[in-house]
Amino acid sequence: MAMEQAEIEALIRAAIPDARVTIEDLAGDGDHYAATVVSEAFRGKSRVQQHQLVYAALRGRMGGELHALALQTSAPD
Repeated sequence: MAMEQAEIEALIRAAIPDARVTIEDLAGDGDHYAATVVSEAFRGKSRVQQHQLVYAALRGRMGGELHALALQTSAPD
């Protein structure tokens, strides 16, 4: 079962409350998304650590309900 954009955004915002989140459905199938997440929580963290925070926010749905998520993460300018 595919995930809705709003559900992905809500999960990320619940785990990273200050995050600015933009989600794009890449294929129109609810399985392939791109997400841009900007949060102060990422400051001083490596790109891998930033992505791990986002994946943790998705609570194990990657690879199941959510097939692919291209991530761009950063701390605010």
